[in-house]
Amino acid sequence: MASYEYDREKTPRKVWEMLQAGNKRFMHFQEERPNQDMDRRHELTQGQNPIAAVLACSDSRVPVEMIFDQGLGDVFVIRTAGEIIDLAVLGSLEYAVESLGVPLVVVMGHESCGAVAATQAALDGHEIPGGFQRVLIEKVSPSILEARAAGDTTTTQFEARHVAETVDQIISRSPEIKAKVARGTCGIVGVRYRLSDGLAEPVVTVGVDSLD
Repeated sequence: MASYEYDREKTPRKVWEMLQAGNKRFMHFQEERPNQDMDRRHELTQGQNPIAAVLACSDSRVPVEMIFDQGLGDVFVIRTAGEIIDLAVLGSLEYAVESLGVPLVVVMGHESCGAVAATQAALDGHEIPGGFQRVLIEKVSPSILEARAAGDTTTTQFEARHVAETVDQIISRSPEIKAKVARGTCGIVGVRYRLSDGLAEPVVTVGVDSLD
């Protein structure tokens, strides 16, 4: 079983390239499954040093570490239905960026997202779910409304727009993360994961493409 010791001085761009390489392996059933042996488990009892933080949808079809072919301790993962943001999510992301020093944040939506579909239906006049599920509709609605105002009409476009809007929210609501992006020490990538072929397709990048 492969085990990697990553260079912790990687730039946001280089970390993203590493995740893309892992996603390519996953797509083609060539996974290396790094850092999943006994030595890695023992090593992590001393602490963690992940290379990226990922905010992803809670959907059972979107297993983050598998999609990027990463192992134990490699990725700091936060998952909520519809990858929605609240104060706990922002606090978790800031912890990853400030305290753990991750150079990259990934926001990952996906094909056939139930939260996006339910929000589309609610905005079209269908019944809104009761209980706390209503919060999901409230959180995703601004993204769908922005997409429609821009002329988007398909579910694929709505899913991509929600990812982009979530990236914007992180930057606008977290001065700490925004400052690190401005300094070039952290980047953000928004992706839409395709259930059909396994691709984590980039939607938006901030502070990544221009870096070495």
